[in-house]
Amino acid sequence: MTMTGRIPLLVVGGGIGGLATALAVARTGRPVHVLEQAPEFAEIGAGLQVGANATRAMSRLGIFDDVREVSVFPRAGVLMDAVTGERLTALDTGPSYVDRFGHPYLVMHRSDLLDILLKHCTETGLVTLENDKSVVHAEVHSGGATVGCADGTSYTCDALIAADGLHSRLRRMIRDDKPVCSGYAACRGTIPIGQVADVDVDDVVIWIGPGMHLVQYPVRRGELYNQVAVFHSPRLSAGASEWGGPGELDAAFAQTCAPVRKSVSLVNRDRHWPMFDREPLDRFVHGRLALMGDAAHPMLQYLGQGACQALEDAVELGRQLDRHDVDTAFAGYERRRLPRATRCQRTARPWGEIWHTADPLTRAVRNRMFQLRAPDDYTDVDWLYADPEGRA
Repeated sequence: MTMTGRIPLLVVGGGIGGLATALAVARTGRPVHVLEQAPEFAEIGAGLQVGANATRAMSRLGIFDDVREVSVFPRAGVLMDAVTGERLTALDTGPSYVDRFGHPYLVMHRSDLLDILLKHCTETGLVTLENDKSVVHAEVHSGGATVGCADGTSYTCDALIAADGLHSRLRRMIRDDKPVCSGYAACRGTIPIGQVADVDVDDVVIWIGPGMHLVQYPVRRGELYNQVAVFHSPRLSAGASEWGGPGELDAAFAQTCAPVRKSVSLVNRDRHWPMFDREPLDRFVHGRLALMGDAAHPMLQYLGQGACQALEDAVELGRQLDRHDVDTAFAGYERRRLPRATRCQRTARPWGEIWHTADPLTRAVRNRMFQLRAPDDYTDVDWLYADPEGRA
């Protein structure tokens, strides 16, 4: 079966990046059709850290007022030594952060953001949505593209956006590469805030140690507490096909201080997620196909920028399409987004190595360097959070 009529712009993938892109494009007055392979629009995972670069993007998308209502605005991001319990450093995310970058830092539940994007897409009247649509092949041709789904439906469009994530099928049209496994896995989830004791719920807290780290912060107006435990898997290094389970989780955190061990005992163990990224691309565009989000630049989590960079992608693509024809817009999108997203990808990997180092001397030097910096010293993060054009 083939869908009748030509679609001006087709988005494959209905996650945060796909819906943000659909909304940004709809704001230009263009109709958008979104295909999502899952039976419903839903986010897997729990918490989301949103820096000023992404709250700026939310403002430009027109969703920030709704986001504000379900978010928490932490005082600081605090880095702790998971073994000794020492406070290493902090990044002030309060008023001085807002003064510096013009927009706040917040934390929220991923599903809350998806629900807000879905609501705003629907309200535009220009975004149509379909579920249970698994795209299995695509062809880019002069002036457009055609995609085919597993159920036999096909779609022809003037422009195609691949927002189909880390395991993107459409990325193969630019490079047929494979995700790169970091050797780490994550267990994550939320618990009612009432179950939390002996932690400061006003901060984002990151405990770092040899081969592991734990991230903690409140979400959903402070009603829930999000925890993500990330750990290296010796079983994977030994070639095991099954790895990253509860036994390895507990072993990785066995030598940590008491507050960390207690927190890890409360982490959801029903499922674990292997941590992947990919090698950076040298282009995001192939004819009338543009990659965005994790389809274009999947990155490890150490900068907290996966979803944030997808929001930046969406805003930039909408901005380009508001000013130019599709071909010019796609070229402008790639020119502006590729260097920045690539920098995030390349920076995240060594940052994880710094967090996870097991060498005692390296740890001592790292901790000393962290302890020397002031909480309101934003020198090292200006490139990430500031708007290079100085726009509001």
